[in-house]
Amino acid sequence: MPEPRETAVYTHGHHESVLRSHTWRTAANSAAYLLPSLKPHMRILDIGCGPGTITADLAELVPDGRVTGVDRAPEILEQARATAAGRGLTNVDFAVADVHALDYPDDTFCVVHAHQVLQHVGDPVRALREMKRVVRPSGLVAVRDADYEAMTWYPASEGLDAWLDLYRRVARANGGEPDAGRRLKAWALRAGLTDITATSGTWTFATPQERAWWSGLWADRTLASAYADRAVEGGHTDTAGLRGAAEAWREWGTREDGWFSVLHGEILCRKEA
Repeated sequence: MPEPRETAVYTHGHHESVLRSHTWRTAANSAAYLLPSLKPHMRILDIGCGPGTITADLAELVPDGRVTGVDRAPEILEQARATAAGRGLTNVDFAVADVHALDYPDDTFCVVHAHQVLQHVGDPVRALREMKRVVRPSGLVAVRDADYEAMTWYPASEGLDAWLDLYRRVARANGGEPDAGRRLKAWALRAGLTDITATSGTWTFATPQERAWWSGLWADRTLASAYADRAVEGGHTDTAGLRGAAEAWREWGTREDGWFSVLHGEILCRKEA
């Protein structure tokens, strides 16, 4: 039987506009639902670690333990290693991995964490089974994913409506599920996890600085990232359509009354002892 492997294409790629968002993420703003469960001795696997900012935070929170960050993209791990080294961390390491076939023995980690990962993978249920396999009995599988359809903003914008419709079509054509947040609990149940705490959290962008940052990175991502290439190459839009979406983002960012909220689904699953 062939070894399971990733079949989806990562929609965003690692353009600077994407990393502008990824490097902003911290354990506090992206994994708050998990933090009360951490203990200093824990061994943690951080899946889809990207540039390593959350990974480094987790390592600081388990000073007597160890954190391993894994990602499919070898090039991004160099940035993650630099992030950890810059903070003087010695209890963290990084490796290339596919969440569908993790190269770790059963019952290895106290916590397996994944932030904004399952929306991009080809088989999220298989991924959760793997996460369950490598976590220790009584250990935790912790997953958080955005839900694009549930994103909401003010004021109304036909341009942002078109952007959201386009993004969801491109993500699904790439093999992912952009509305993953609402599906996490269902996927976990299908993966055989039973002790599941399901919650939600948000990111909100409303101040002038937040609006400028969020709208700017999405405008740039819409024009210049791997997402832009895949949107055009897949026949979902053309360059004029991308320019229109980017202009809608920039116009929203200038609105004094502008407000944007990103809903995330969260699951904290304890493996049976």
